[in-house]
Amino acid sequence: MWNRLPGVWICVAIAIASVLFALLATNAYYTSLVVWVLTNAVLASALRFVLQIGELNIATAAFFGIGAYTTAITAVLLGWPFWLTLLLAPLVAGALSALFGWVTLRTKGPYFLLVSFAVTEVVRLIYTQTNAIGGNSGLVGMFPPMAIDAYYPALAVALLAATLFALYGVERSDLGRLFKAIENNDAIPRSVGLNVVLLKVLCVVIAGSAVGLAGGLHAYANNVIAPSDFTFFVAILALAYVKIGGEGHALGPVLGAALLTLVGQWVAGISAWENIFYGAVIVVTLLVFPGGLVGLAARARGLVTRSAR
Repeated sequence: MWNRLPGVWICVAIAIASVLFALLATNAYYTSLVVWVLTNAVLASALRFVLQIGELNIATAAFFGIGAYTTAITAVLLGWPFWLTLLLAPLVAGALSALFGWVTLRTKGPYFLLVSFAVTEVVRLIYTQTNAIGGNSGLVGMFPPMAIDAYYPALAVALLAATLFALYGVERSDLGRLFKAIENNDAIPRSVGLNVVLLKVLCVVIAGSAVGLAGGLHAYANNVIAPSDFTFFVAILALAYVKIGGEGHALGPVLGAALLTLVGQWVAGISAWENIFYGAVIVVTLLVFPGGLVGLAARARGLVTRSAR
């Protein structure tokens, strides 16, 4: 199996290199940038994961925020231990995504998209209107324990990379094939007795748990969170990462997140033009390279193979 998946070895090399860089780099800016790239990669991969069942889940941003706020509340307000607060992030996000999926996944297409958008905004408004958790100001003071503070970026990168591999492993499993079958035609799985709604909910729960963990790691990496960090624009950017990188392979969202996050640091200083830049990049990519970076690489490899013959 592994020898048929060269992309896996590329992912392994990237993960190892990222962990080593986060562990050995002395510049805090670069280590935080690596963590941010991997966080965005998890967001994009989780959004792509739900695309397997044919649904665009804008609520990815909501579950990212739920993971972050779960960690922040338990760490700052309740004073719970670091590992417990981090463990609760994917558990709470997964549980709430199960409720969300069970209620909403009987709708399809644009209806599910609108509901997921509404849920994201409702959750954000709850944060802003709840003074006990900081309201608009958010929460401050999520610090890793002193014993691991210097190694936290490497720990975050390792956990984020493990999350990416877990999503890829599920996608390649029999369960992932069932998700794909639902996308193609959910009448066929129903005809053989499968509970399509339950499978869809499970897909959303897996993705929600993944972004919940990313949210918890984000809280400790930034030391401060606010409602403005978890708007629907987070999911729109995640979709951009998927489209730029290419949704035909699990490596696509990782490449898209890395490219746009790094380029985003370069254009961050141009304020209002930043969003215009992102929009232009997406439009050009979809028009010129509809398969994204992964599709472009596959096309180049095909040309090389044909020329070698």
